[in-house]
Amino acid sequence: MANTESIIHLEGIEKNYYMGNQAITVLKGITLDIFKNEYVALMGPSGSGKSTLMNILGCLDSPTGGKYVLNGKDVSKMPDDDLAEVRNTEIGFVFQQFNLLPRLSAAENVALPLIYAGVPKKERMERALEALNKVGLADRSHHKSNELSGGQIQRVAIARALVNNPAILLADEPTGNLDSKTSVEVMQIFGKIQEAGNTVVLVTHEEDIAAYAHRVVRLRDGLVESDQTKQEFLQHHAHIAHV
Repeated sequence: MANTESIIHLEGIEKNYYMGNQAITVLKGITLDIFKNEYVALMGPSGSGKSTLMNILGCLDSPTGGKYVLNGKDVSKMPDDDLAEVRNTEIGFVFQQFNLLPRLSAAENVALPLIYAGVPKKERMERALEALNKVGLADRSHHKSNELSGGQIQRVAIARALVNNPAILLADEPTGNLDSKTSVEVMQIFGKIQEAGNTVVLVTHEEDIAAYAHRVVRLRDGLVESDQTKQEFLQHHAHIAHV
């Protein structure tokens, strides 16, 4: 691989949840490297552990065992306050629910993470406009979410995720609430973001959405079942279609 700088390094990641005295193991020792400027889709059926893994990747949760190094920092056993700092500086989140504040304009929504980061107002708005420009929405910066289409709202959410220049962009089912035409437009934007140098990790259960990524990692029963390049993934599907 041309770029061998690992931005996400997972080593034997385990996650247990406890119900009373009973431990339920959701992740059973996941070892995975995601490299700088990669575009990776995480797939898996319901119960495979992909949501749990996404929460760990996004520093929303800590593993029970194993090691997670994000952009050179071991975040596996960080206290919550430090994890919150990492979340705000290293990770841009794009969710299926757009989570925009309806009373704020597109630019104000995009600038929100910068308030928490203590960035002065003038610079916040400049960076918000720059991020909106990246997703082709600079001309809608003063519009509120009720004046935007579903696809435009998701693009505002992507701009908000980019505004801090995060190490990784983590997208959880980002087209789940969109029609197929708008989904294609949003996925093309993720492609452009990756081409501009960002690392994109996409969580999806849809094969046609995963096909936009350059690498597809599939989970099953808390383990990595397969790790394929885009070409291998598409060949595998062509083979299944002909069987």
